Amino acid sequence: MTQEIENFIMYMREERHTSENTELSYERDLKKLCQFLAEQDMEDVEQISETMLNSYILYLEKIGRKASTISRSIASMKAFFHYLAREERIEHDPSENLKAPKIEKKLPEILTVEETERLLEQPSGTSPKELRDRAMLELLYATGIRVSELIHLKISEINLNLEFVTCKDAHKERVVPFGDKAREAVLAYLENGRPFLVDDDACELLFTNCSGKAMSRQGFWKLIKHYGAMAGIEADITPHTLRHSFAAHLVSNGADLHSVQEMLGHSDIATTQVYNALNQGRVREVYKKAHPRG
Repeated sequence: MTQEIENFIMYMREERHTSENTELSYERDLKKLCQFLAEQDMEDVEQISETMLNSYILYLEKIGRKASTISRSIASMKAFFHYLAREERIEHDPSENLKAPKIEKKLPEILTVEETERLLEQPSGTSPKELRDRAMLELLYATGIRVSELIHLKISEINLNLEFVTCKDAHKERVVPFGDKAREAVLAYLENGRPFLVDDDACELLFTNCSGKAMSRQGFWKLIKHYGAMAGIEADITPHTLRHSFAAHLVSNGADLHSVQEMLGHSDIATTQVYNALNQGRVREVYKKAHPRG
């Protein structure tokens, strides 16, 4: 089964153009399944049945795996066995009828507008690092782009005159506008910050770490945690917090979901609708606090 998993990952990479994170997730899930089946003396993919896969799912539940983890494992199994059936390595897809457990949707943590403003004001100095940090936070909140997109953004992908950034992936690209505050912060960084951080003229990245190299997600996570603590924000801030706040604030101020979907780069409108639900929850909360008979 190990060789089939390797072939599957290669297929996903070369034919489906999946991301590295997706490939690692599939590989990790399938290797755990492989280990479980090996302990049952089952290593030939042609002998794997729906009953065996259901036994594995029950095992995951027994050892306390979360519903989201089990759902991801089922998705990995479905993709893998569908591939094997398509390649005629197996006659019947044993994962066809597997059902993922229901997952309670957790609304994303967002900041209030006032908390957001406090956060953005924290890097207020004129050192190269603070200019960079201010520009990163302002641009992230102004566009709602993913942190991975922010740290990989190239200078050529931001247009300061027309105020928009271009985000690209393997399948599509989208253009996201931003406003004057973000433009001013990025300009200040480009003029008085970046030249002191980056001494390699060949570097195309807009933002780098203090050594002039690519910044990691962990590096940005520490950065936003640091400024969140400085701002006295008690909410659990993650690299995605400003993206969620960007979307929620737009929706609460009347932006239509399809426009927000396009800016966020969601392929399915259902993913964006969570911000509508979040907004309705806030409305109910305000009602209960403010209405005399709430």
